[in-house]
Parts: sequence; structure tokens; C-alpha cells
Amino acid sequence: MTHRNEAAHPSRDSDAASTSLLGWWQDAWRIYTRKPVLAIALLGFGAGLPFLLVFSTLTAWLRDAEVERTTIGFFAWIGMTYSIKVFWAPVVDRLSIPLLGRWLGQRRSWILAGQLGIAIGLLWMGMLDPHTDLWWITVSALLVAFASSTQDVALDAYRIEVVDDEYQGAMSASYIFGYRVALLFSGAGALYLADWYSWSWSYIGMASLMLIGLAATLWSDEPKHLNAEQRGRVDAELIDRLIGRPMYLMQRPAWQRWLLGAVICPLLEFFQRNGWFALLILCFVAVFRLSDITMGVMANPFYLDLGYSKSDIARIAKMFGFIMTVVGSGVCGVLVVKWGMYRPLLLGAVLVASTNLLFALMAMTWDGSRPPLSWLALVISADNLSGGIASTAFIAYLSSLANKSYTATQYALFSSLMTLPGKFISGFSGWVVDGWGYSDFFVIAAFLGLPAIVLVLVLMKQQPEKRSG
Repeated sequence: MTHRNEAAHPSRDSDAASTSLLGWWQDAWRIYTRKPVLAIALLGFGAGLPFLLVFSTLTAWLRDAEVERTTIGFFAWIGMTYSIKVFWAPVVDRLSIPLLGRWLGQRRSWILAGQLGIAIGLLWMGMLDPHTDLWWITVSALLVAFASSTQDVALDAYRIEVVDDEYQGAMSASYIFGYRVALLFSGAGALYLADWYSWSWSYIGMASLMLIGLAATLWSDEPKHLNAEQRGRVDAELIDRLIGRPMYLMQRPAWQRWLLGAVICPLLEFFQRNGWFALLILCFVAVFRLSDITMGVMANPFYLDLGYSKSDIARIAKMFGFIMTVVGSGVCGVLVVKWGMYRPLLLGAVLVASTNLLFALMAMTWDGSRPPLSWLALVISADNLSGGIASTAFIAYLSSLANKSYTATQYALFSSLMTLPGKFISGFSGWVVDGWGYSDFFVIAAFLGLPAIVLVLVLMKQQPEKRSG
């Protein structure tokens, strides 16, 4: 009789399933209306805005002012500031800013300090002329990069601490969305403003947009995090376990406790957990983005030298590229769930290296003439799609490496290491272009992706069971 009744009313099961599915979507949507999730999107906008303004947008400005390409290449070294933030990450993680820290709390006070430094640096850059003030543009760009990387350290810690683990997926998605929108403003938006008005007004306009991040910092809530006593106990347990006997860390002078806890313990924990394999992991982190970072610094000068206008670059390379990056990230998110993280990492590494060859083909085919916009759209689509896949897989991998007790410093170590070699090598990019041309440069950039491909294969063999969480 029971089976007969169930068979007689199949619509009830269908209605129940539909109601359950609708309820699931409603619950999922509510996550994105929570205050911390909304706030992190606005804070992500403030984090993403300065990046291109001291990287590819700056190189476009300098090339438009007819600065030599070799000189432009050296400006890539400004980006190394992001790669050495691990050296002051322990200070941001453990020390409080006087007065400001009492008002906003440790995380938000450091975020606000970074945002103010970014706004001041961008305003200063907007008042300078590359023809006469190239040195001061360098100094102001360094200020922006230092303030931005400091904000990143505090913001990574804030993002992890402000909500429970169950909301970290929504926080990451919201942060990445805000960051990508900011890249659209500082890329396409800055180029449009420069084309319509001037580069000075473009940078001043970008500085004013930092008000969004400032307002978000004031609106957000300070997260709960370990106090000094709790941190001390975690540090003492780690050190005692490592050396096999009590070290009585809490009885040592304050400077020794800080040095051991803020600087030594994050490194000890990582190497203790991974053993000798930690060195291979760090090598992989260092080389994974060699290819795309090296290529990136010469992308905008390449477009301009081909004869494209700043509006062309903004419309296709920035806006259309933005869409393809989001698509690539979305595709990779599905692949990570289905395959784990290593196969998407391998796919991203191969695609990034391969798309550099498309740039080389473009340079050889239209040497001295302006290619059709359809060719630019094709190459940019491939480049940004591969970049979206590679970066999403890589962020998932880096997140899996960090221990939550030392997230800020460990994540700063990984994110610093992943850009340092690429930023250093990219400093010579203008010299290579001036000496051998764009086509040879892009071929070299493609070959720089080979170490990442090899190391992904080694990691797949050594840790086949590793999956994203």
C-alpha cells in the first residue's frame, strides 16, 4: 500500500525536490548578503586598484611619454615590493599601530594605513611628468607598492579571521570579484581617462576611488583573533614539540618571544609538516608564474607599438580580457572540484606558456604594421582564459599549504615567493625587446614556463592524494 501511494503521487516528490532546491539557492544567496561578505568585496576593490597602476598601466603611461623600453622594463622591479612583503608581514601580524589600533583594532588599522598610503602615492604620481620627474615617479610608485603590499598582508589575515570556516568560500569569491572589478577600473578605466583627458587626471581619478576601500574599512567589523597570551601558548607548544623538551618560551624576554613567535615559528611549522619536500614545494611556488609575469610587463608597450590606441587596448585587452579571466576562473573552479588541484595546475601551466607563443606569432606576422582588432581579441582571449585557470588553481594550492595558526605570515611567504623571481627577471624584458625584438622575447617568456610544468608533474607523482579542500 505504501509503494502504491508513492507511485500514485509522483508530483509530491517533485514538488518537495523543487522546494528543497529553491531553499538551497535562497540560503546560498543569503550568504552573499552578510555584512562581512559584502565588506570583503569592497575591501578587495581597494586591494586590486593599485596593482596595475604600478605595473602594466604605468608602463603604458611611460611608453606613451616615449620613455625608452629598457627603462620601462626596469620599472617592473617596483613590483618586487609585493614579493618581499614577507619581511614585514610579522610586524603587521603581531604589532599594533598606536592610537589607530585602539580605535579600529589591529587588522583594520593596518588596512586603513595601507589605503591612506596608496591614495597619497597615486595623487603624487598624478602630479608628476615622466619627461622631467621620472625619478620621483619611481619613488611615488614604490610608496604605492609598499602601502598596497602592507594592506594585502593585513587583509589576508582579516579575510580568514572575520568569519567561520563555512563562509570562507563565499569570502574568497566576493574578494576576488571586488579585486577583478578594481583591475578593470585601473586598467581599462585608467586608459580611457588618459585618452580622454590626460595621464595626470587618470591617476588622480584612481586615487579618489580609494575612498571606496576606506569607507569599507570603517564600516567593517574587527575580527576576533588570538591575543598575545594565546599566541604565546601556541608558539611554545610548537617549539617544545620540535626540540623535544620544554623551552619555557613565556619566561624569556619579550623580544625573544616576539622573534621566535612571529618570525621563526611560521617557518618551523611549515618545514616540520612537510620535511625535505618543503624545498621542492617552495621551488614550485617560485617558478609557477615566471612566464606570465615576465610577459606582462611588455604587453601594453607591445600593443602601443603595434599601433593600437589606448581606447583599443582598454576596450579589448582590458574589458574583454576581464570577462575571459572570470570565465577561466569559473571553469577552473569546476575542474578543481572534479579533478583535484594538480591537473588544473598542469593545465594552467601549459596554457600560460603556450599563449605566449601566440604573442610571438602576432609579432612576427605583423612586424611594423597594425594587426586587425580580431587578432588582438583572439590573443587576449587565450591569454586571459589561461591566466584565469592558472591563477585560480594556484591560489587553491597556496591556500592548502598555510596553517591557520600562522596564516598571515605563511601566506605572505608563499605570495611573496611566487612573484619575486618573475619580477626580477621581467626587469630585463625591455632590454631583451630592444636587443632582439618582441617575437624573440615572447618565445623566451614561453620557455620560462617549462620549469613549472616539470615541477607540477613531480608534485603529482609525489603527492597524488592531495586535493583541494
